[in-house]
Amino acid sequence: MKPKAAVHQEGLKRFNRVKPMTNSLISLLFIMFAFAALIPLVFVLIISLSAESSIAEKGYSFFPQQWSTDAYLELWKSRAYIGRAFLNSIGITFVGTIMGLVLISTMGYTLSRPNFYFKKTYTWLIFLPMLFSGGLVASYMVNTQVYHLKNTYWILLLTGCCSSWYIIIMRTFFQTTVPDSIIESGKVDGASQLRIFLQLVLPVSLPVIATIGLFLTFSYWNAWYSAMLYITTNHKELYPLQYVLISIERNVDFLAKAEEYLSATGGLAEKVPTETIRMAIVMVIVLPISASYPFFQKYFISGLTIGAVKG
Repeated sequence: MKPKAAVHQEGLKRFNRVKPMTNSLISLLFIMFAFAALIPLVFVLIISLSAESSIAEKGYSFFPQQWSTDAYLELWKSRAYIGRAFLNSIGITFVGTIMGLVLISTMGYTLSRPNFYFKKTYTWLIFLPMLFSGGLVASYMVNTQVYHLKNTYWILLLTGCCSSWYIIIMRTFFQTTVPDSIIESGKVDGASQLRIFLQLVLPVSLPVIATIGLFLTFSYWNAWYSAMLYITTNHKELYPLQYVLISIERNVDFLAKAEEYLSATGGLAEKVPTETIRMAIVMVIVLPISASYPFFQKYFISGLTIGAVKG
């Protein structure tokens, strides 16, 4: 005779079993979703490899009349400039994400502890910036005149490493998901709060760590506004990739307008692939950050497994 636990498991398997037809329909639905997400990226890649004359005649098409790599060759001419900016973005994204996770997780854990004396005060101080900020002029004056962060890497790191919204999410996760029994067991063994946080709380918090880390990575990689505000033109070596590519696009637009003017006045101008270079810039921006997503996904899935607490 089978034990009750085995019978219970068999009953759960029976209810969780999916019929072959239902399984096929669900798989087909997700395949359609995957194609819907992939087709725009493929379309942008095709446009970036199209000839400018083909786009002028037929417009955007999955099957251009003529293929060309002129857009990427134009970007290749600025390879030293773009390469330095690419390394800047990688370093800023990596360091900024680590800094953000350290600050957000420690603050969220502190606010989640019921015996923290200033819990309500700090919660309100963190919550208020979610409703309104001090303003662009005030933040610019503080960052440049008080902290003297202008034309430094720190201004690109510190302006986006901490978010009130992420702190609230982290605090809520620690309060609702991390069992109090884990923390109490660490206290019984004589562990300090820092050791409890590092060795007991973080291993079961990988899902929220991976999720917020992914959002921070996207935010840093796509950031360009801080560079426009705080990095002057005589410090171009600090520019991140996004701002460099935006600058190149603006220069291309300027050259295109100059070409129209010179053509109208009988002058000569070099043909600039304005439409295709925009799509090439999109590919340069999207592909590196897309390649990093599977790594976060792996840690997210492993975090779901590690974070399971047996009752």
